[in-house]
Amino acid sequence: MASVGKILRRTFLIGSAAIVGGVAFGTYYVTRPAANPLKPGEGEAALNPFVLIDQNGVTLFAPRAEMGQGVRTTWAALIAEELDVDLDQITVLHGPAAAAYYNSALVGEGLPNKGYDISNFQHNLGEALGVLGKTLSLQVTGGSTSMKDGFDRMRQAGASARETLKRAAADRLGVDPSDLKTASGHVIAPNGDKIAYSMLAEDAAGLEPVEVPLRDPSEWRYLGQSQPRLDMVGKATGTAEFGVDVRLPGMKFASVRMNPKLGGAMNGFDDSAARSMPGVEKVVDLGTGVAVIASNTWLANQAVEAIDVDWGDAPYPPETEGIFAKIAEAFDDAPNSTMRDDGDVSAGPENATEITAEYRVPYLAHATMEPMNATALFTGDALELWCGNQAPTLIQFRVANTAGLDTEAVQIHTTYLGGGFGRRGELDFGEIATKVAMAMPGTPVQTTWSREEDMRHDYFRPGAIARMRGAVQDGTAVLIDGKVAAQSPTQQAVERYTGFPGGGPDKVLVEGFFNQPYAVPNYRMSGHIADLAVPVGFWRSVGNSHNGFFHETFMDEMAHAAGRDPLEFRLDLMKNEHAPSAGCLEAVKEMSGWAGQTTEGVGRGVAFTYSFGTPVAQVIEVVDEDGTIRISKAWIACDMGLALDPENVKAQMFGGMMYGLSAACFGEITFAEGEVEQFNFPDYDAMRIHTAPQVEVRVLETNRHMGGAGEPGTPPSMPALGNALFDLTGKRARSLPLINQFNLLV
Repeated sequence: MASVGKILRRTFLIGSAAIVGGVAFGTYYVTRPAANPLKPGEGEAALNPFVLIDQNGVTLFAPRAEMGQGVRTTWAALIAEELDVDLDQITVLHGPAAAAYYNSALVGEGLPNKGYDISNFQHNLGEALGVLGKTLSLQVTGGSTSMKDGFDRMRQAGASARETLKRAAADRLGVDPSDLKTASGHVIAPNGDKIAYSMLAEDAAGLEPVEVPLRDPSEWRYLGQSQPRLDMVGKATGTAEFGVDVRLPGMKFASVRMNPKLGGAMNGFDDSAARSMPGVEKVVDLGTGVAVIASNTWLANQAVEAIDVDWGDAPYPPETEGIFAKIAEAFDDAPNSTMRDDGDVSAGPENATEITAEYRVPYLAHATMEPMNATALFTGDALELWCGNQAPTLIQFRVANTAGLDTEAVQIHTTYLGGGFGRRGELDFGEIATKVAMAMPGTPVQTTWSREEDMRHDYFRPGAIARMRGAVQDGTAVLIDGKVAAQSPTQQAVERYTGFPGGGPDKVLVEGFFNQPYAVPNYRMSGHIADLAVPVGFWRSVGNSHNGFFHETFMDEMAHAAGRDPLEFRLDLMKNEHAPSAGCLEAVKEMSGWAGQTTEGVGRGVAFTYSFGTPVAQVIEVVDEDGTIRISKAWIACDMGLALDPENVKAQMFGGMMYGLSAACFGEITFAEGEVEQFNFPDYDAMRIHTAPQVEVRVLETNRHMGGAGEPGTPPSMPALGNALFDLTGKRARSLPLINQFNLLV
């Protein structure tokens, strides 16, 4: 058996007295999209990468990282629904790095359309293009695509397994398969006798997998219902293994220190003080930084800080204002993309009231609760890497190149991850851990970034500026002309992943900006890419995160200029453009008892963002408590099209909103002398229990297609809060974070 298969099987066969065989099923076998990474050994069979049955029961190999979005539980429910097994009969493991685990939904999301108004042809085209994920080996967790990716594939795998097991049972019993039934992991004979799937697995392994139509949703037992999270017990008891929990025999520990002037060179260093510390075993020259290998992480942290390093300058303006001046310069150039250009914005309609506004948002860190880390074991001709990551195949390629190995010689073990938000889709932490391990072949080394080193060396959400011009007439919007300028995380990421510069129109730069379902006759939205070398990356909800703030704050300003209630103003523009989006606004209106007026000392704001296929509306309420402003309540309505686990969707909407509120209130990465000024949570704060609002979430299901859940809760939270503060104070928030302008409760 191949080494990948050995490791995985060893993991889930612990405690097994004997192995009688296994079999796996699914459309994968028919279409053969990529090689199966689960190589069977003697007496075993694994015909596809997702489902394996042996005497231990059913094992699902879930190739998407469990980032708190409940992918393991819902994917297990998808399998169980068709396979006729109970949820507690399924063991869920993370799959290895393999092209077979490509994300089928990610590529289609990149098509240049608004999403909410796509035709069935465009939708089907997007799904068809998903197969490109195979050729690109895009085993990626991101873009709020996990459920869309697994919805058909997992059910097909379960259905195929069920019918093939029935065929094996029919052959054994000498009956027609149609005379058999299945339930709770058994095939049931016409006389009521039961044969466990595990007893049929070896026979079924020799059969051609059977493909059948999927069940009608009216027959579902699990989907559409809320299920207990399979990862809940481990996380609640502290037994779940995150990256920092990995422990291996003979393990050493390392810490790193990179140039605080991001992207600058390392001119030299004096490590004599670090080398003299008892327990320090090695100082590693990484070329662009240093690492110390020691007997424990704390010592490694102390030692690496004791190294005297001569750092080169950063390749960007050293101060924050200089960086934003470069961003503003991008407006002088032609736009990279103008993905919406309706009507004519060159001149406003006659007698219309014109308004303009400029907005600005800062750079942001991902601030994962578990600092970046990875454990590597390099033996000279092979490498194993343990880490929480969002892109196993990509990190496999990168570390293989780093170690000078073929990808087949590299095994990636994906653990739970203590916060991803896009940060763990980067490859740097795996690459550096590999370099450190290569300095001590044969010894597993866990490399952990200190919180300070982690926060100062992120791939940040880019700072951005928006210049908005609009016009209202007769109580409605008749013109919106928006321009946004920012660095492009997409182009930077393409270059980091491939070595080739990214190019072409950037949809991510203007998402949440051009694709909002408002029927405004003159509507143009453009994106300008700022030429800067500050490292930037994919932050939760990516471009929507800042464009949602720009668009919905300006929409609020337009509503007030028109003399209209902000919610009704939006609703009138939306109800004939996209009914599900209007339904979300109607829902938060009803949930919050929105009356268009607030009492003294109370402010309410509404905002809406369509992102990742999901419309989300939010109303946030703030109260003035003796001069301190507290966020008291929040109402969220989203339309998932199909909510596979409604309570899980609510949890994600809540989490996304809290992540956005944290950024809106406190998040800010600034630069001085080329270095990031924020080091840790005391200067990069987040919402706490006592500052969090009471939240009510409603999940609607009228949208034509299934939307994502992990990110869409974030974008509308920031403008909803800013609009609430305007309602309370009369002061318009045109920049973030809000703590710089308002006396918020901390």
